[in-house]
Amino acid sequence: MTQIRAPGRKTGTQRPSRLQSSRSIKLTGRGAVVALFAACFLSLLIAAWTGWGTFADVMFVMTCGVVTCYTRVSGLRAVVVCPPLAFFAGSVLAQALTAPDTFSALEGILVTLGSSALWLFTGTALVVAIALGRGYRPKVPAIPQLSNLREALGDVWPFRSERTDLWTRRR
Repeated sequence: MTQIRAPGRKTGTQRPSRLQSSRSIKLTGRGAVVALFAACFLSLLIAAWTGWGTFADVMFVMTCGVVTCYTRVSGLRAVVVCPPLAFFAGSVLAQALTAPDTFSALEGILVTLGSSALWLFTGTALVVAIALGRGYRPKVPAIPQLSNLREALGDVWPFRSERTDLWTRRR
């Protein structure tokens, strides 16, 4: 006997598509920034205490991806901007707590940022890619000089015929 529908499901019900989010947790922009900072700070503390420098970098990239996935689309603007700043602030705070003196703290901050530069770039690129995939589009202000291109080009090409105006018409 051939079974047409799955057992236990009604005929007219549909599951949400894979592209729709079925997650119950949604972060605001500020909540995502705080979560990213907390993850950076804690992973940098663990890395300082254990000596695993790559642990903080991997946690940063992973947290960037997770935080971007769980943030509302309206809060993605703050998330796109903040990953390097959150890592810097976490590094400053972690070095202030673990370094014996000010010079060692400054040296530790610079060494951490220098050795993590590729990871910072990767995490930021991951955030931008996921945000664009989720529908974030940056709002670029219009340039007033180019708002009416047809009038601007009218001064340059005053004599138009049907043949030269073909490139401006939509097909």
